[in-house]
Amino acid sequence: MTRILGIDPGSQRTGVGIIDVDDAGKLTHVFHSALVVAGEASFPLRLKRIFDELCDIIATHRPAECGIERVFMARNPDSALKLGQARGAAICAVVSQGIVVHEYAATEVKQSVVGSGRSDKTQVQHMIGVLLGLKGPLQADAADALAIAVTHAHTRASLARVGIPRSAWRRRR
Repeated sequence: MTRILGIDPGSQRTGVGIIDVDDAGKLTHVFHSALVVAGEASFPLRLKRIFDELCDIIATHRPAECGIERVFMARNPDSALKLGQARGAAICAVVSQGIVVHEYAATEVKQSVVGSGRSDKTQVQHMIGVLLGLKGPLQADAADALAIAVTHAHTRASLARVGIPRSAWRRRR
């Protein structure tokens, strides 16, 4: 059994999801949440809160591996910079606990979970609910974090079957 942490970084809300995957590939939901940090007095305090809360979640649930969404270029440079800083705080929290971080593009996550790299958030939310047997609506950031964890579970299983490192796995564009 391997416990996987998925993180969907954000400067206002950071999604967190944890799943277990067994040797047969069965996925089990463990935890999900959206860390709402928008109410902090300053942006540096938002980053500190992301770091601190992720460290607490890691200490509680003890994941062995982590997947995080790769940064995409936003239209607004200031938003992209803040997203990158929130992502950096999340990565630092994970790495400070001795966990290796694996990065996934948003299109890769959507392809893995929904079957189309151009699917929308509601489709991701629905499929994560189906795949993990969750009832009721899922908060979008938490659903995205669970989707990243599921993507990592699928990717690591595929890599184990073909026996090559992820760095050698090229994607056609």
